[in-house]
Amino acid sequence: MRLSRILRPRLEATAHCDLPCGVYDPAQARIEAESVKAIQEKYQGNDDADFRARAIEIKEQRSDLVKHHLWVLWTDYFKPPHFEKYPELHELFNKATKAAGASGTKGSNDPATGQELLDYIAQIDKIFWETKQAA
Repeated sequence: MRLSRILRPRLEATAHCDLPCGVYDPAQARIEAESVKAIQEKYQGNDDADFRARAIEIKEQRSDLVKHHLWVLWTDYFKPPHFEKYPELHELFNKATKAAGASGTKGSNDPATGQELLDYIAQIDKIFWETKQAA
């Protein structure tokens, strides 16, 4: 009993995210999505089979990174009060991660899918910065 009293925390700290704010930012997803779209554009302008194969491989890797960065924001940064204030947020993340997946940029070489992904990320970015200002 004494030991548990001695070892118990004397100060409790809480935060709305896992670490102090500043470690989360949609910019990481946006930068990868910009790379995806640029690769799609370069793919369209090049007929070399080796170049195209390498472009597809890199584009798919970058698409996965976009999904990763979005999932981190969705699961670690945004909390119930954010989803209450922005009820569209769950659907927006769902659409954005799908836009980076097999039915979106990962599976398509059309730069229009890259732009669609960037548009979703821009919407998430707007909400993100509104929540950061409110914190």
